[in-house]
Amino acid sequence: MSGALAQALAYGVAVRFADLGDWGRAELRSEYDAAIPEIRLNVRVAAALTIAELGEFVTLAVGHELYHHRERIGEIAVLAPRRAREAAASAFAHELLDRSR
Repeated sequence: MSGALAQALAYGVAVRFADLGDWGRAELRSEYDAAIPEIRLNVRVAAALTIAELGEFVTLAVGHELYHHRERIGEIAVLAPRRAREAAASAFAHELLDRSR
């Protein structure tokens, strides 16, 4: 199990694949639903990947959304502006990926 999936489990956040729709040129890789809490990974993106790429996709997407979960539960501060939050979420996801190698 990847470190990102293990962390999601520890936080009680469900992870599943779902069809997140057609975003045209943009690519929605994942989304976080705080109400459940749940991370949904875009099955359309996953279907286009090789097995090797899929592991990295899952780790990065789950790690990114876990960052937002940690914001939601007050474990870390919510940064402003949104661009800073997204950059921090991406950095957190890449740290998880680096640890899993």
